[in-house]
Amino acid sequence: MKRKFTVSLIILMAIGLVSCVEQGSTKAGSATAKSMLQLVPADSRAVVMIDVRRTLGTDAVQNALKDEKTRQTYEGFVQMAGLDPMKDIYFVAVGLHWIRTNKRPNATIIVNLNFNKDKLLAKLKEVAGDLSEEAYNGVIIYGGAEAGTPETVAPAGAFLDDSNIVLGSTKGVKAAIDVYQKKAEPVSKSPEMKRVLRSVNTAANIWAAVAVPEGLLKPLAEKNPMLKDLVELTGLTLSFDYAGKALTAEVQSLGGTREHNKTLAERLSGLKALGTLAADKLPLQGELLKTIEISSGANYVKLHASIPEEVLEKARNLALKMLRPPAQ
Repeated sequence: MKRKFTVSLIILMAIGLVSCVEQGSTKAGSATAKSMLQLVPADSRAVVMIDVRRTLGTDAVQNALKDEKTRQTYEGFVQMAGLDPMKDIYFVAVGLHWIRTNKRPNATIIVNLNFNKDKLLAKLKEVAGDLSEEAYNGVIIYGGAEAGTPETVAPAGAFLDDSNIVLGSTKGVKAAIDVYQKKAEPVSKSPEMKRVLRSVNTAANIWAAVAVPEGLLKPLAEKNPMLKDLVELTGLTLSFDYAGKALTAEVQSLGGTREHNKTLAERLSGLKALGTLAADKLPLQGELLKTIEISSGANYVKLHASIPEEVLEKARNLALKMLRPPAQ
């Protein structure tokens, strides 16, 4: 009986530890996209999550780094930053606290990584020069407000713990500190963002979720009739995942009625058909368009594409050719 009790206790402890790692840990190496959401402030209306370690480890990125100029650029960043993203950085979580057409957004960027605080701070001072320091709830914020610059857009940064640093506006950094210290709620508790986050593939390498404020697009649609199909948009999700020698991309609009979404899907299918007509002159465009599937439902319109590795390689080579200057 005692042995059974001991075994049961060990099993329960193991389950509890796994649960903590999967859902709550933000320690570098144990963090997940869902746990990193617990550090993003609740008033964010757009979230971007990048699983850096998985993304940089994909065949597509490794093939790109075989290009000499691309590799030199990467190595230059490693030397400048004193960090190797492939080895040191796990996640980057970005929260935009509001979206306006005539103002700059107030951003919070949280980086989950392995780092030495003293070395990283010394490197930052070497690159940026002298940094101002401001104490906020026991945490030092480096950078701070600049003369003549509104506080909401002034660059700043702080060390949350030995696995997470926060960058962005001074206001955004302070918001992240409040969330980390349990003095404010994370974005996962936001009613507006909850609905959008439920619809995005949070297991993807890179994903984004946006909650669209009610009425935001109406004045734009009045000026541009082409945007009338987006008036009822309440959210937007995007995800990019590389697995099985293919890139899976998904874009989804949320909101509207079944009939409205069916009409929008039909319009998008028409645009796709027009694009395929140019496949003879633009074969790569034709190959990309063939991978797109368009569907709709009671409250969504979805564009889904699974792009094979060979098509990605063609796109990469074309991009490099366009970006490189012609030989003298």
